[in-house]
Amino acid sequence: MLADDSLDRLLTVARGAAADAAALLRGVRAADIRHKGNPRDLVTEWDVRSEALIRERLRAGAPDIAFVGEEGGGAGGHVRWLVDPIDGTTNFAHGMPFWAVSIGLVVGQESVVGVIEAPALGWQFWARRGGGAYGDMGTGVTRLAVSAVRRLGDALLTTGFPCDHAISSDSNFAQWEHFHRRASACRRLGAASLDLALVARGMLDGYWERGLKPWDAAAGVLLVTEAGGRVTDPDGRRFVTDVGDVVATNGAIHDAVVAELAVADARGFDQRAAG
Repeated sequence: MLADDSLDRLLTVARGAAADAAALLRGVRAADIRHKGNPRDLVTEWDVRSEALIRERLRAGAPDIAFVGEEGGGAGGHVRWLVDPIDGTTNFAHGMPFWAVSIGLVVGQESVVGVIEAPALGWQFWARRGGGAYGDMGTGVTRLAVSAVRRLGDALLTTGFPCDHAISSDSNFAQWEHFHRRASACRRLGAASLDLALVARGMLDGYWERGLKPWDAAAGVLLVTEAGGRVTDPDGRRFVTDVGDVVATNGAIHDAVVAELAVADARGFDQRAAG
């Protein structure tokens, strides 16, 4: 496992790479918009350019660490960077500001460094294992702490939907409807990294999603745990980066979210069987 001084140095490298990518992307609009075999799974020229810049910066600062990016792939390894150059590409492509650059460092299946920057919003979040989570949303640096909400009925939750939700049998729609009836409210914001960052910041009380890619969650799950929250898979077991099924909460409502997901899943399958 990497020592704290090594993690501090790598956090500095990751923050510098994210800042450079943010500077590249700030104020631009996508012109060349394509899809990855699915019309709802978009990629722009800026995703590619951002990833190339981040790869260059991380390799310069940490040449011995493997790099895996959403657009260009890369060789995996026990210690690896997991990079989403623009998380929330659909928002980005439509000129909505809720998107981010996400850089996570993972040892095995454990996130040890995480950096998330939202250039259009002017937000920055960062953490390293054992060092706490921090953020600056334009009003100065603060240490992140999850919310104190203790009842699911008072909670503000968020989730996402798979790109193939129009045809997938596991679309998350049943879970969405279920929680809309039981939580205070639900939101779908369109960028998993920022969903997790806002749970860490205490603005959201919980988040769930299935089928995330490793680069979607690597940085954000560390923010949540370092801010005092809890992260598991939907069954309450250890979260596995390479599987990507996640529940992240302030901890107080975690067991309730996991329990209600099981109810929603059972009802969803019953409805599909009945249909």
